[in-house]
Amino acid sequence: MTAARLTVDPRFAIGPVSRRLFGGFVEHLGRHVYDGLYEPDHPEADERGFRRDVIALVRELGVSTIRYPGGNFVSGFRWEDSVGSRAERPRRLDLAWHSTETNEVGLHEFSDWLEAVGSDLMLAVNLGTRGTLEAIDLLEYANVPGGSALSQQRIDNGRAAPFDVRVWCLGNEMDGPWQLGHRSADDYGKLASRTAKGMRQLDPTIELVVCGSSGAQMPTFGEWERVVLEHTYDDVDMISCHAYYQEHDGDAESFLASAVDMDRFIEAVVATADHVGAARGSTKRIGISFDEWNVWYIDRVDAVKPTAIDDWPVAPRLLEDVYSVLDAVVFGSLLISLLKHADRVASASLAQLVNVIAPIMTEPGGPAWRQTTFFPFAICSRLARGRAVRLPLEAPTLDTARYGTVPAVDAVATVDDEAGTAAVFVVHRGLEHPVAVDIDVSALGEVEVVETHLLHDDDPGAANTLDEPERVRPRAVETRLVNGILSVSLPPVAWIALSLRRTG
Repeated sequence: MTAARLTVDPRFAIGPVSRRLFGGFVEHLGRHVYDGLYEPDHPEADERGFRRDVIALVRELGVSTIRYPGGNFVSGFRWEDSVGSRAERPRRLDLAWHSTETNEVGLHEFSDWLEAVGSDLMLAVNLGTRGTLEAIDLLEYANVPGGSALSQQRIDNGRAAPFDVRVWCLGNEMDGPWQLGHRSADDYGKLASRTAKGMRQLDPTIELVVCGSSGAQMPTFGEWERVVLEHTYDDVDMISCHAYYQEHDGDAESFLASAVDMDRFIEAVVATADHVGAARGSTKRIGISFDEWNVWYIDRVDAVKPTAIDDWPVAPRLLEDVYSVLDAVVFGSLLISLLKHADRVASASLAQLVNVIAPIMTEPGGPAWRQTTFFPFAICSRLARGRAVRLPLEAPTLDTARYGTVPAVDAVATVDDEAGTAAVFVVHRGLEHPVAVDIDVSALGEVEVVETHLLHDDDPGAANTLDEPERVRPRAVETRLVNGILSVSLPPVAWIALSLRRTG
C-alpha cells in the first residue's frame, strides 16, 4: 500500500466558499424541462405540473443559483415568447437542438419552480441573434418594481413583485462556430460592453458575466479572453469558463486526472484577466463564473439535425449519459478543483440537472433516481462551509498520457470557524493499489469525526439505472484519529468526504 500525507491548517486559507460554487444549469434541451422538471400528467405532479419527486431531489442536491434558459438554446430565444398567457405563447423551432419549443414553461413558471427548490435565478440574455435593447427590455420586465410598460406587463402576467435577478450572463459561448450569432472576440466584446453599460444604466446593482472561451481546447483560447476583457473589463464582474471531461479510448489514467486540466484552465484565465487589469492600471479583480462543467461523453453524441423540414420533435431524448463510479470520482475531483480556486471562482454551474448529462434522471410516468454524480455534489454542497483551505500534500505520482505526471491524491479542506466544523475532500486517482492517507488535523484543535462518505465500487463501471437505481451509494468508512493524525485507507478510484467537529 502506498501512502500520502496531508496537513489541514486554517492559516493556509484560499478564500471564502461562495454558495454560488454549488450552482446548477437548466437549459431547454431534450427532456430537461419537459418530462424532467415538468410533467403535468405524472402522479407526482403538483398543481403547476412540476414533479414533486424531482423537486425533492434538487433540494437534496443543494443547488444554489441556477443558470437559465441556456446554453446554446438562448442564442435563438425570444424572451417575450415565454411570458403571458400559455394559450397564446408561440411554438418555436429551436435551431440549437433541432427541437420544437412549446414555451409551456417560461420565466414565470421557472421562477415558481426555483422557489420550490430553494434556488436563485441566474438569467442569460440572447446576444447571438438579438442585442442590447432586448436585454434591457428583459431586465426592465424582471427587475423594475413598477411604473413602466414592461414592469406593468409583468404585473399583469401575475407577478406583482419583481424577479430581482442578481446575476446576468451576456450571451453564451460566443466564441463557438456552432453558436447562432457566433462572432469574433472584437465584435462580441464591443456588443457585450454596450449591453452591459445599458443594463447598468437601468439597474447598477446587478452582476454581469461576459463570455469566456467554450473550452481551453478552442484555438482562440487566451486571446479571446484578452480581447473581450479589453472591451468589457470595467463593465463586468465575471468571465465565464466552460469545461467538459470524458474518458478517451479507454485512457482511464488521464480521465482520472481531468482536474489537472481544470486547474490549468482556471489559472490561465485568471492570469489573462489580471494582465488586462494590470495593463489598465486597475485594482479591480475579475472573478470566474465556471458556469458549465461536468463529465460529458461528447464523442457519443450524434449530429443533432433534422432529417426533414418537418422533423422538429418536442423534448426528444438527447444527451442522456449514464454515469459510472469512475465518472463520479472524476466529478468529485472537479469539485475539489473548484474549491481550490475559491479565491477567484465566484460562481459555478453544474451542467445540467435533470436527464441531460445530469445527476438526476426521470422516466415519463415513472420514477426519478440519483445518478452516481449526484452524491459528491450533494455531500460537498452540504459540508463545504466557511473558507477553503489549501492542503500541503505529500503523495505518490501517476504518469498519464494526456497530462503528464500528476499526484495520485488530490485534496482540499474547508473550515467554518463560527460553526466549529471542518471538512476534508480527497480523491484517489490510482487504478490498482489502495493508498493510506494520514491527515494532520492538529492545527484545528481537538476534533472528532462526525461523518464519512466514501464513493467507490469494486466495479468502476457500476452505475445507477432505471432497473437498478440504488446500485451505487456512498458508504461510511473506518477512520482512526490519534494525536491529531486522522488516518484512512482509500481503495483505487475513490472519492471521500470527511466531516469534523471541534470538541474543545
